Amino acid sequence: MEGEKWGRRIRAFRKLKGYTQEGFARAIGVSVSLLGEIERGNRIPSEAFLMEVADILHVSIEELQPPEDK
Repeated sequence: MEGEKWGRRIRAFRKLKGYTQEGFARAIGVSVSLLGEIERGNRIPSEAFLMEVADILHVSIEELQPPEDK
């Protein structure tokens, strides 16, 4: 469940910034299949991955972080 939330946030920010999945994967140095697995929630992203994503998208980790469930 946690991976799915991170994946949705990463996908939303990626699209908002105008990246295709292929272009974004290239920019962060991972395969398209790995990025797809993370965006679908099949994999939980590592802290290093999240830092790279935040850097490329020019957002903070806090902005990228899924909101807490209430």
